[in-house]
Amino acid sequence: MGNEGAAQCRLTVFFEPPFWVGVYERQEGGCYTVSKMTFGAEPKEYEVYAFVLKTWSRWQFSPAVEAQGWAARQSNPKRRQREIRRQLQSSGVGTKAQQALSLQREQNKCQRKAGSRAQRQEEEARRYALRQQKKKEKHRGR
Repeated sequence: MGNEGAAQCRLTVFFEPPFWVGVYERQEGGCYTVSKMTFGAEPKEYEVYAFVLKTWSRWQFSPAVEAQGWAARQSNPKRRQREIRRQLQSSGVGTKAQQALSLQREQNKCQRKAGSRAQRQEEEARRYALRQQKKKEKHRGR
């Protein structure tokens, strides 16, 4: 029996100059999603916990990416400590998380472009209608 149905979560807090950043990775049912949040100064453990509880509903997760399962934790504490040290020396975020975050950024960019395009067209239509109205008023005045 594997734990394909069980949800696995991981929160990594690391320093990405000039801010402290938290990356929350979640794997559930073969789907991998990630969310990134920015802290200002170095957060304490209780501040991170309070932040997670307070803002959980507002987090935006990346689109689901196919997951391959995280390696099961070894029981050897020295090996775990070495792995933790390696993770801290690297950027702290796996490449899969970076890919998911870039996918989320692309989606947000497309949504923002579509929204600004619609707003710009709306503004042009309003100005055009205003010009037409002024034309008619000038024509009536003669």
